[in-house]
Amino acid sequence: MTTSIPQGALHGIRVLDLSRVLGGPYCSQALADHGAEVIKLEPPAGDETRGWGPPFEGDTASYFRGINRNKKGLVVDLAQPEGRQLLLRLLEGADVLLENFKPGTLERWGLGYEAVLAERFPRLIHCAVSGFGAGGPLGGLPGYDAAIQAMAGLMSVNGEADGGPLRVGLPVVDMVTGLNALAGILLALHERQRSGRGQSVDITLYDCGLSLLHPHLPNYFGSGRVTSRSGNAHPNIAPYDSYRTGGEPIFLAVGNDRQFARLCEHLGAEALLDDPRFADNGSRSVHRQALKAALEGHLASHDGPPLAEALIRLGVPCGAVATVDQAIAHPHTRHREMLVALGDYRGIASPVKLSRTPAQYRSPPPGLGQHSRELLEGLGLDAGQVDDLIQRGIVRG
Repeated sequence: MTTSIPQGALHGIRVLDLSRVLGGPYCSQALADHGAEVIKLEPPAGDETRGWGPPFEGDTASYFRGINRNKKGLVVDLAQPEGRQLLLRLLEGADVLLENFKPGTLERWGLGYEAVLAERFPRLIHCAVSGFGAGGPLGGLPGYDAAIQAMAGLMSVNGEADGGPLRVGLPVVDMVTGLNALAGILLALHERQRSGRGQSVDITLYDCGLSLLHPHLPNYFGSGRVTSRSGNAHPNIAPYDSYRTGGEPIFLAVGNDRQFARLCEHLGAEALLDDPRFADNGSRSVHRQALKAALEGHLASHDGPPLAEALIRLGVPCGAVATVDQAIAHPHTRHREMLVALGDYRGIASPVKLSRTPAQYRSPPPGLGQHSRELLEGLGLDAGQVDDLIQRGIVRG
């Protein structure tokens, strides 16, 4: 008896993904992992992240392979009228159009959402990802993750207290933009069940960068003071920082008095509990430097990893500072099934665990134009017509 694999939560949803680089593809991979059919339409030169290496796997950068699995690859030159006609034919069967063109590009091609797409495809969800949106003082300008980190204030609160502003060491704005695009698309699909109508979803890197400023903006609204950099320390909580030990460092994330008491008791530092400077979080935050010095005195006789393991099992939020290879080798990473392997492809699994319709990993990232012929013949074109389009440079297959 064979057990059938359940269909994904988004089975039956067709997504035409015209986006490139990170935010859009990050979103569409999440849609694809949960069952949507995602067609990745690339220009003849391909998504630029195919060349963002080394490392390369074959002729494709690992960067591209990390965010484009479970998709079908199609190459169409939308700069040519015949390419845009193919796009319209593809949209006839699509539920979602995801793109991150410079604002105004679709309008220039005669494919604007309000004027054309909404009329011709009334159930279509259009998600536009851009740097700053179409209007306003920065409307239409290009946006990249690091530039938005700078402009939105993220770099100003990141880094050591005695150092300069520092970029977060991963493209956090791009990825949060992708997650917000995912949320917007799912909200619009849900609302369509009630109204029968699609709508446009406007997601900008600038908005998403600003949205990450918690608790720094609430603190500013409440105090009128601009946050200064605090390294690994939390601006509102103590002890919540990295701490030296006799071996490897650890990170303590103590959020309440009960956890602080357990920490002190395990370290034999009960005297700290009677010190009025450390009586509650507000007091500990004011006297955080004295607290850090006192704790590191007790931590000096411990090594980080075994101490962190002991503390977290006592209910004290704590972690040893791991490298990337150590993180993926951790047995809990395997237990949570957070790694994907498909032939020679390895990737990060979906963190969204659904009980009846789990994420599925069906195919590695596509080669450039890998499924062009299959998809175009699915539109009713015969082999000769596809060959002609390929020879004239409108399609690559």
